[in-house]
Amino acid sequence: MEEVIREAGIIPFFRNAIPGYSIQELTDPAYWFGNEESTLGPWDWKIHCVQAGDIAYGKFLCGGKASFATIPWYRELMNIRRATTTPDANGKLILAELLRKDNISIKEIRALLNVKKGAADAAISKLQRQCRIVTGDIERIYNGPELTYKGWQVSSFCEPETLFESDSLQTNHTPEESLEILIDHIAGLFPEEVGRKQILKVLK
Repeated sequence: MEEVIREAGIIPFFRNAIPGYSIQELTDPAYWFGNEESTLGPWDWKIHCVQAGDIAYGKFLCGGKASFATIPWYRELMNIRRATTTPDANGKLILAELLRKDNISIKEIRALLNVKKGAADAAISKLQRQCRIVTGDIERIYNGPELTYKGWQVSSFCEPETLFESDSLQTNHTPEESLEILIDHIAGLFPEEVGRKQILKVLK
């Protein structure tokens, strides 16, 4: 999966407007949810991708769905999103908290905003879509006397500048140029023509 992400540069986790352009569709169905005898599949493999050091993971494509991107392509998307979005009140509180610490969990966000989990998830998802927050780390949860792992995980979140070197996230392109660069790149991943509208649906 890590190799596929590096080759694609930027790719959604789930099926989307472009057939064949997702981790889900590139995964053998037998491994999608995995099994105890073999592997837990992409839901677990994503931990290694997040910890690779040069792959962004978060809800930043397809209207706020889980996606992966290597730094050269994430920074172009970040250039677009940060120029066209503004954090709301909750987002500003989270970002201010991240000025004091490197990462934050959903539990901490709930306490910070004084909201339930659903509202905390929505707040962090909005910041991910704005490319102001990425998944910083994912830890496996082991339960029971035998410390069994059944795929349950807990994530923490941070600013991209904390996860990656700030210089690596800089681009000289305008947001408009970044959009065209991403469109051309995604179109070039496929031997047959992919429509601009399809690509824009992925990049929304």
